[in-house]
Amino acid sequence: MSPDTPHKPNPVSPRSLRRAGIVAAIVVIGVVVAGVATRANDAHKLKDWTDEQAVPTVSVVPVERSEKGSSLELPGRLEAYARAPIYARVSGYLKSWKVDIGAPVKAGQLLAEIETPDLDQQLLQAKADLASAEANAALAATTAKRWQAMLGSDSVSRQEVDEKTGDFTAKQAIAKAAKANVDRIEALKGFTRIVAPFDGMVTARDTDVGALINAGSGSGPELFVVSDVRKLRVYVRVPQNYAPAIKPGAIANLSVPEYPGRVFQARVEASAGAVAAESGTTLIQLAVDNADGKLMPGSFASVKLDRPADATALRVPASALIFDDQGLRVATLGPDGKVAFKKVTILRDYGKTVEIGSGLADGDRVIESPPDGLVDGDRVRTAEKDTELAKAQGRSNAKKA
Repeated sequence: MSPDTPHKPNPVSPRSLRRAGIVAAIVVIGVVVAGVATRANDAHKLKDWTDEQAVPTVSVVPVERSEKGSSLELPGRLEAYARAPIYARVSGYLKSWKVDIGAPVKAGQLLAEIETPDLDQQLLQAKADLASAEANAALAATTAKRWQAMLGSDSVSRQEVDEKTGDFTAKQAIAKAAKANVDRIEALKGFTRIVAPFDGMVTARDTDVGALINAGSGSGPELFVVSDVRKLRVYVRVPQNYAPAIKPGAIANLSVPEYPGRVFQARVEASAGAVAAESGTTLIQLAVDNADGKLMPGSFASVKLDRPADATALRVPASALIFDDQGLRVATLGPDGKVAFKKVTILRDYGKTVEIGSGLADGDRVIESPPDGLVDGDRVRTAEKDTELAKAQGRSNAKKA
């Protein structure tokens, strides 16, 4: 063939065309299948993600035992350890007083003297009556002795001798009565000197020189009040449910308004052992040392008592409690990851936490702030698992980078 002869293309055979069509169809089908598979996989992942998001995420906390007790702060009243109001035992006029309020006194120290003119005259009369009775008794004794001597000579009868002897016995008794009356008045005369019954401080004086004094036995006006303030009693009314936990010998912290920031220590001495019906409280007595005289009887005090921990009590966050028509409950998470509701009772409320008396056991995991709509048997996801998953994804992304 010469170079000038035109070149004719080789005709494409039908077989080649068929093969090319089959290959193209296979490619198209592969693309379609890959697209469908990808979409199905995405739809499956979306469904799994949706189902996963439908499971609520909760925060789970374990129940805790109360390692230490709480404190109980109550108002208290300070009183002198010994307090004696001094009343007059004899009537008269106040002659003088020797001590004023705030003065320290010793046992037997003279506080005041009472002038008793009426009692002085009664004493003189009683002594005169005693002298007369003793004289009559002496005469009766001599007479009875003489008549007894005459009885031996049959000069007098036995009856007359017995009469004289009886008269002597009666007059002797009258003399003894007169002597007792003198002793009584002299004893009363001793009460004209008002003395301190014990070492202490004069905390009240309600009389003055020249004042009319009427004898009293607790119902009349008190002349002085002597108090032993070296040690004070503290009285606190403790609610009935806390009273059994306050034992004698326990130490309490005491504070008073006049010394802000300062704490005094008091010791529990005794309990009344009874509940006051009007208040539902038990009276507890404590003692506080007051050698420096800082504390004043009759003043208000705030008493802080430490209560021992209950070995059987469990604590949970207050936010875990659920109040609804089924009562007081908490939601717990079982080992299978399902929710289980338990009815509980509160022993004590500490604000952020509560002490559970019954319904929970060691090892229970309590759901804190459970979401609305939870029911028994629901599956939940804990916040701790989400945190671990996020950490794992972060590590995976770091390796890919």
